[in-house]
Amino acid sequence: MMIGGMALCLAMLAGCTDEGSGPVTVSVIGSPNDFTRPLERLPGPGAKLFLEATAQGLVAFDAGGEILPALAQRWIVEDDGRSYIFRLRRANWPDGSRVTAKDVERILMSRIESLRRLDPDGPLDAVRDVVAMTGEVIEIRLAAPRPYLLQMLAQPQMAILSREGGTGPYRTELRNRTWVLTPVDRPTNEEGEELPLPAWQTRVLRTERAALAVMRFQQGKAALVLGGRFSDLPLLVPAGVDRDAVRIDPVRGLLGLAITGKGKLLDDDGVRRAINMTIDRSQLPAMFPLGGWATTEQILPMQLDLPVPPAQPDWSNLAIEDRRAQAQAVMTRWRSDHGDPPALRIALPDGAGATMLFGLIRHDLGLIGLPAERVSLDKEADLRLVDEVAAYDSALWYLGRIGCARKVHCSAEADAQLQAASLASSGEERMARVAQAEALMQAHNGFIALGAPVRWSLVADRLNGFLPSPRARHPLNHLFRSTN
Repeated sequence: MMIGGMALCLAMLAGCTDEGSGPVTVSVIGSPNDFTRPLERLPGPGAKLFLEATAQGLVAFDAGGEILPALAQRWIVEDDGRSYIFRLRRANWPDGSRVTAKDVERILMSRIESLRRLDPDGPLDAVRDVVAMTGEVIEIRLAAPRPYLLQMLAQPQMAILSREGGTGPYRTELRNRTWVLTPVDRPTNEEGEELPLPAWQTRVLRTERAALAVMRFQQGKAALVLGGRFSDLPLLVPAGVDRDAVRIDPVRGLLGLAITGKGKLLDDDGVRRAINMTIDRSQLPAMFPLGGWATTEQILPMQLDLPVPPAQPDWSNLAIEDRRAQAQAVMTRWRSDHGDPPALRIALPDGAGATMLFGLIRHDLGLIGLPAERVSLDKEADLRLVDEVAAYDSALWYLGRIGCARKVHCSAEADAQLQAASLASSGEERMARVAQAEALMQAHNGFIALGAPVRWSLVADRLNGFLPSPRARHPLNHLFRSTN
């Protein structure tokens, strides 16, 4: 880092405001471990941001959610979608050694094997081999076409990362428990010497509690707050945040409760159905007032790549009073057979929004005679919050995230259909089997859908390149309209 840039960074670390053309200070809602152990902390927003800033994959998402080159400068798709060939750009590891296709082959194959254990029916299920063809060219060979492969390769889990770190686009330096990021690709003069780095190209990153991040933004000590979720949304109004500073990402994904407990109570199909139907989702928009945000009772937000519309719960057309009457009858029957039910442990994150959500759930479950208690996300639970943005635009992501591999109370029949889908001889047969699995999973009531995930940021006026993202991804080198 040049002396001028260093002085500005030190000024920022001392607590100067983040106005004008100085370094961009970013507060990410989360824990310091999100930056020190990012692969272990996924899908946390801090871990995602740190990986995409310091350890790019072959491809990446831009600010608008579209695929763009990263470590791969270009690629071609051959053999009817069964072969992806990438040409790597020139890049170096943090120790200065050259990144080779053989390095990428080894790291990618390790990542793929790990992710297939969690998502056995997703876009990586058909990967047959990863081969370094030359020092700069790598091929991913598939047993069958997978149209969402590039979206999966753009995920932070697919970061090309060695023990020493990644290839950028930023290099990092830890100063006083704050990370200073500067671009790997630096401007040079005709003799190849690095030129002084404009101060606005430096990023200063912190992870902190939501309340502290909002306060820092309000005091002008941060230009950007990332990682906002529904649990922290109630902070904004009492903090007096300007409405124009709040940006809501138009994301899709899962926000709901996965049934993860076992035993006589939750193994009862009628009880799971009763839990699902008794929660009054119509109360949620008033609790989390966001323009355009809608609740849902379905696993899938829309048809996506299914051949038919997603299944609806068999109780979706009933009034809430009728739903609860049916649910009360189920619990009366269960209590007469087994006695009083144990309290359901519901795992939720910290935050005022999560407290409000728990209050609603506890009230509604209480109406049918089910007690509930709140536990933290790191504790054993009967119902566990799932709050994730979809990694790729397929029904398979939704079903895989709440399937048997994730230890969610699941349908063995649905799991068998998903396994058969991965072996299907055609795309049409594959998605037809996925549709059958989706209907079975909806009927099983192993997941209680509530609505779309909520993702928000606070953005200073100077960041004129910031865009709301359908992926909730905000590359730090896309914060200004000019190239940086």
